[in-house]
Amino acid sequence: MPELRIEVVYALPERQVVKVLRLAPGATVADAIAASGLPGEFPQIDPHRDAVGVFGRVAELAQRLDDGDRVEIYRTLRADPKEARRARVRESRGGRAPKP
Repeated sequence: MPELRIEVVYALPERQVVKVLRLAPGATVADAIAASGLPGEFPQIDPHRDAVGVFGRVAELAQRLDDGDRVEIYRTLRADPKEARRARVRESRGGRAPKP
């Protein structure tokens, strides 16, 4: 059986890292992340803590991959996006609360 061609992606604010791999059929998301070497290159990556996905859909580490899949390692958000937007609005209004 032919090998699977898999991409593993990790995005930082300033750049995106893409690793293209060839894995055996039956490989899982966890296998791809381990084979990519990204956890060693970026110590902040913890696949057991951070969400991972395949083509933008959250996936389990045990999910089996298909040829051409793109595994994505998501970073933990520093702030809730809604709260960050509210803070920017408050700041732009000189500290006044937004109108209801």
